[in-house]
Amino acid sequence: MCRAAYSKVEKMNNNNNQNASLGIVGFGAFGQLAARHLRRHFDITAYDPSPEVAKAARHLGVRLSSLNSVSQADVVLIAAPVSSFEQVVSEIAVACKPGALIVDVGSVKVGPSEIMRRLLPAHADIVATHPLFGPQSATTGIEGLKIAVCPIQGKRHARVAAFLRKALGLTVIVTTPEDHDREAAVVQGLTHLIAKVLLRMGPLPTRMTTKSFDLLSEAISMVQHDAPEVFEAIEKANPYAGTVRRQFFDLAASLSVEQETALRSLPVRDTGH
Repeated sequence: MCRAAYSKVEKMNNNNNQNASLGIVGFGAFGQLAARHLRRHFDITAYDPSPEVAKAARHLGVRLSSLNSVSQADVVLIAAPVSSFEQVVSEIAVACKPGALIVDVGSVKVGPSEIMRRLLPAHADIVATHPLFGPQSATTGIEGLKIAVCPIQGKRHARVAAFLRKALGLTVIVTTPEDHDREAAVVQGLTHLIAKVLLRMGPLPTRMTTKSFDLLSEAISMVQHDAPEVFEAIEKANPYAGTVRRQFFDLAASLSVEQETALRSLPVRDTGH
């Protein structure tokens, strides 16, 4: 059943083959982005407790259903917040069918991977992923953008990586949850942290700007509208984020002291008065 289910994905361009079913758990901004790019390859159903997603689901041609029903798809994609992740996985574990492929798309990998490995049944394959982009950075398409893929349980991670490369045009980085979180603590942690600080200094200049400042402003615009739980996950759920954050602020404080010391040591000019 495992091989048969995934073969449907591999043959997605053959009209004589029925698409595999995909259940998206969590139909917020990223769940909707995923549906937009995967609906050509899968028959999609989605679950989200918010009534506000109904309009988006209709627009994308996605049928909303119960968590139990969505969890019985060939491929289950978890796009739920970190705060509810363990509860969601425990409910998927009861309902998912033998041979299911379970994939998550969260910004943090160590904790969620441990939860999935601990709660999901042995008959399910598990692949932890992190698309290194979001709705803001994917407005013109996703081809060429990066995605991290972490093998957790089973052997289908190679097929998942091949599908992401060939069907979606993504650049795939196969890594471990630990290595992912170490790098993400710097890459995402500092980006969001700097954005938060600069936004509090706003409004930022828009007239006399340099190219480097324009790029910095663009980076801020890509993350400033992220849901609060994204920042929460990046800064609190990543086990390496605290160390990186403290190092950043310690170095910033040290640089401030250096600058103040240098200013005090400048010679005082005699004005002649």
